[in-house]
Amino acid sequence: MKIVVIGPTYPFIGGISHYNTELCKYLSKKHEVILISYKRRYPSFLYPGREQIDRRSIKKREIENVEYILDTINPLTWIKAFMRIREEKPDLVIFHWVTPFMAPMFSTIFFLVKKLTKTKILAICHNVLPHERTVLDVFLAKLVFRNVDYFIVQSKEDLSKLRKIVSKSKIIRYNPHPIYDIFRVQSVSEEDARKILNIPKNAKVLLFFGYVRKYKGLMYLIKAMPKIIEKIPEAYLLIAGEFWDSKEKYINEIKRLKIENNVKVIDRYIPDEEVGVYFSAADVVVLPYISATQSGVVQIAYALNKPVITTNVGGLPDVVENNKTGFILEAKNPEKLAEAVIKYFKEDKKEEFRKNIQEIKWRFSWERLVEVIEEIGGKL
Repeated sequence: MKIVVIGPTYPFIGGISHYNTELCKYLSKKHEVILISYKRRYPSFLYPGREQIDRRSIKKREIENVEYILDTINPLTWIKAFMRIREEKPDLVIFHWVTPFMAPMFSTIFFLVKKLTKTKILAICHNVLPHERTVLDVFLAKLVFRNVDYFIVQSKEDLSKLRKIVSKSKIIRYNPHPIYDIFRVQSVSEEDARKILNIPKNAKVLLFFGYVRKYKGLMYLIKAMPKIIEKIPEAYLLIAGEFWDSKEKYINEIKRLKIENNVKVIDRYIPDEEVGVYFSAADVVVLPYISATQSGVVQIAYALNKPVITTNVGGLPDVVENNKTGFILEAKNPEKLAEAVIKYFKEDKKEEFRKNIQEIKWRFSWERLVEVIEEIGGKL
């Protein structure tokens, strides 16, 4: 097939950029792929982080056919992107649906594609509806989705949400979020990782990784730490990621609970080259989310055979097998979270869970995602 993919890639940071880059790499092994990426993804005044561009990474461009065309607030670039699609005459356009902010851009491009070409359109839905909802979200999603032919969702919760807002004639496939193998090759030994991060050699390390946002529930993990430390004195919480929520309230809570010696905060975006170090240093990855669809953090953890303790929200129970690859517990409950962490260390679950992860990882391959896209392509 000839495929045009619309999405971010290096030097843009973040999970969608990683995901899209890997997707294009695997699609390119068997298909002709042209990537239409962004000149500007978000205006700075709407972006809660410090940087959208990875200015420190030494990584080179990994995709050959990349055209940096789109500016999400410049309609002229939307028309230019459509013109390139019409010129190339692809069998399929694939795009990533993440936020209703991009609805005006996508609805314009896809309206033109449907009216003026024979190309089919596939949406990979990372969040059918956003975590922080507004009254316009469903309307904006429908505005885009009415011109979309096929959908891939990555959680059963998103599958349910999508079926409620699109017509029954739309083809929807469920495929879980693939594993980020790119970080596996960057891992180091646990001992070396802890030296690099200045973490005590014998610590029991809990890793919270990624942008700190309210829906990710970090505060509940912080509140669980005193009980964890009471039973596991060497417990050590490593928080690695840029704060998109008020950092002060988290730091104040750490001080109020007098757990400063057992918590390390790295408040910055972690470049690709360093990700493996943080996961290598961890005994377990903790996702105390309040809401979720899926999480790329779980897939990084699995790539490095790290067990996961998480909550029973969104698509997280779809990929974490309770008492096999980690523990699943109810959200917003520091007591239950503490009990799960204590059980993990007291019952020495690390090696058992690591072995189980190695056995089930095949379910989360990029090759499987490409197969699903090819099956959809067979319907063109």
